[in-house]
This record gives sequence, C-alpha cells and structure tokens, in this order.
Amino acid sequence: MDPRIREHAATIVDHAVDLAAGDRVVIQLPPEAEDLAVALYEQCGDIGAIPVWLTHSDRASRAYLRAAGEEYETPDHQLAFYEETDAFIIARGGANVTETSDVPPANNAAFKRAYKPVQEERLSKRWCLTQYPTSGHAQLAGMSTEAYQDFVWDAVSLDWDAQREFQAQMADRLEDADEVRIVAGDETDLTLSVAGNHALNDYGEKNLPGGEVFTAPVVDSVDGEVHFDMPLYRQGREIRDVRLTFEAGEVVAHSAGRNEELLTEILDTDDGANRLGELGIGMNRAIDQFTYNMLFDEKMGETVHLAVGAAYPETVGDDNATNESAEHVDMIVDMSENARLEFDGEVVQRNGTFVFEDGFADA
Repeated sequence: MDPRIREHAATIVDHAVDLAAGDRVVIQLPPEAEDLAVALYEQCGDIGAIPVWLTHSDRASRAYLRAAGEEYETPDHQLAFYEETDAFIIARGGANVTETSDVPPANNAAFKRAYKPVQEERLSKRWCLTQYPTSGHAQLAGMSTEAYQDFVWDAVSLDWDAQREFQAQMADRLEDADEVRIVAGDETDLTLSVAGNHALNDYGEKNLPGGEVFTAPVVDSVDGEVHFDMPLYRQGREIRDVRLTFEAGEVVAHSAGRNEELLTEILDTDDGANRLGELGIGMNRAIDQFTYNMLFDEKMGETVHLAVGAAYPETVGDDNATNESAEHVDMIVDMSENARLEFDGEVVQRNGTFVFEDGFADA
C-alpha cells in the first residue's frame, strides 16, 4: 500500500472527524478505494471506533435510477441506520465519472427529493467528504494517474493549522460584513446580504481538502447577474457557461452553453433549488489546477463559488431563514482577472489577490 494512503486515513480520523473510542462510523467508499477502507479500518481498530463499510457503486445507482423512473419513497431503513451513526466518512473515486450521464435528470431530481431526510440526518453528524485518486478522475482532469495521485495527496496533507490561520483573515472580515458584491468581467455583478449569518472557516474537516471560507446569503437578498465561467460536472455531465439572473433572491432567468436542460431540472427540483444557499471564497493556494472536481476546484484561491439549493444550517443566524432544498450545486466564478470582491463597499480581493496578501496594491 502507498504510505500516503495511511497518511490520508490518519488525517481523516484524527483531524477531520476526530474519532474516539466507541464512535459508530460509516465509511462509504467505492470498490476502487478498498486500500483507503483498509487503512481507515486500521485506524478505527487502533482507537476503538466501530466501522461499517458501505460500498457505493455508480453502476448500481445508474441501474436503479433508470429502472425506477420518477417515483421514490424515502428509505426509512437507511434513515434509521444513520440515526444510530456518530460519524460519516465518504470518498469519491469511481472508475467512470460519466457512469450516470444517461440517467434522466427528472429521475435524479425525484430521487433527491425522497432522499432529503436521509441527507439531512447525515449532515447533522460529524462527517468528512474526501477523494480517492483513481484513473477515471485522473483522465477527467487531463492528468496521468501518477500525477493525479500526487495532486490529491499533496492537497489533503497541508499544514491545516497554518491554513486555518491564513483563512481566518477572510473569515473574520466576512463575519463582520453585511453586504457582499461580486464583480467579474462584463457579465457578473451580483450583490447579496450576509447580515446576521455566520462565516465558517473550512480547513480540512468536513471537506478534505479544505480551503474555503463560506456562509449563506440572506434568502431574499440576492440581486444581479452572474456568469459562471468555469464548468462543472453534475450527474455525469458537463454543464458549461451557466448564466443566472437573480431578483429578490430568486433565479428569474437562466441559461447554459451546454446541458441547459440539466440546469433547468436542477433549478426546478423544489422551491429552494432556484435560490442561493452558499457563498464560498476559495483560499487554498496549493490547489492551482482545474480538475473538473468541485471538491478541489471550489477551493482554488482565485475563485468564488455560489451554490443553488440548500444552505448549511450552521451558517444561518437565528433571526434569518434557512434555504432548504434537496439540491446543493456549486458553481464557480474565476476572479483572477478584471474582478473584485467587496464587503460593505471595501475591496477585499482584487484580481485574485486578497487584501492581506503581498501584491494586493498592484493587483
């Protein structure tokens, strides 16, 4: 076994989910990540945690979703299982990243609505989402398998204490802000309120790798237009050149250069899917290559991402409403050129450089 796999497992167990003796932990991994499962089981055995490995198969998911159509019931047996679980460890890493590309979007949307109570239960526990480097994801990133392995394991093995301190400089500013404005190029000028909501500092806990500061917009506050000029993969398909127009928090117009029908299905999933649930600011300078993997891409230090759909409850203040949805779809704006991020009228990032970094004055 590559020793970096055991290092990855140790970071997950000790840093991300902080497992302790007696913790009941679900480890959800694809078959390709068996080595990581072995390393995690070793870690659990050492500390006295109680693991269960659930194998996730994109092929099986595809078969089920295509066969079942648009009628689903909430899997109460899975919900009951999750209610008895203390922590979740989930890794992506299937062999074929486009395995579910021929599942009708309406089927996916219907399944997500039925599965929402299970998802909410899982998110209420300690959890970590990470990546196991496979040849399928390497191919999507345009990298050799070996180079992609290096990329993934370098990204998850940062000095997370130092990263937390670096990101705290932005988290503190966002916590104190009321209004955020995002301006990029000729097609993005968006304002939103974050007043009363909380800024969280993601330094490799729930997401591994970490590397962002994020919050929730006040639900009805989003106005303006945004062009997401970086593509994303969703349900095994590429969505490219997304453009959204917001009025009073709601998407009133949308388009995409590729797979617009999938974008439409996402926005129509439920009432919350056409509103924003997250504003995130990428701050991980170690992730400097776009790989078509949102777990990494949204952390790049010259990006801002916005998610339509569910807000994370811990980012929402007591006096504000929480946007609820079965969806949560992140999309990225490149902030490296002709762009600025403002908090209450003050520029905190210009052309990808933060106000507290060297070179800001010249950016």
